[in-house]
This record gives sequence, structure tokens and C-alpha cells, in this order.
Amino acid sequence: MTERTILNAATLTGWRKSSYSGPDKDSCLEVLDGHPAGVPVRDSKNPHGAALVFPAAAWASFVTAVKEQELARHA
Repeated sequence: MTERTILNAATLTGWRKSSYSGPDKDSCLEVLDGHPAGVPVRDSKNPHGAALVFPAAAWASFVTAVKEQELARHA
């Protein structure tokens, strides 16, 4: 089974701020491209904390839903 949590996300380099994060630099979602296990996601306020790793297909579906505002319709 593939690991779904990285306990110390700071051990990885190349994080980028999500384009869907707000303008407030203290509340950002960061993602890491090219990880072999999927797409790691972390909270920028806690770079040494854990990151969740999502399967690439699941992350792509989530991003598509956000872009199409489907999540707002189900809230």
C-alpha cells in the first residue's frame, strides 16, 4: 500500500502555492508536483507538519470540481 501521509513535509523540496489559495499568504495550500506516490498537499502555515498524499487521478478530479464550482453546489 502506498503511504498517504508524509509526517514532515519539509523533507521534500519543490512545494508551490496552489493557484486557488487566497491572497493572504498565511492561509495557503501548497502542492508538490512529480512525487511518485501521488500529489502531496500541505498547509503553508505548518511546513514541518504532515502532508497528505492524494492519488493523482483523485487530485485531478478535485481540481476540476473546484474549477467548475461543483463543490459549491453540493455544500
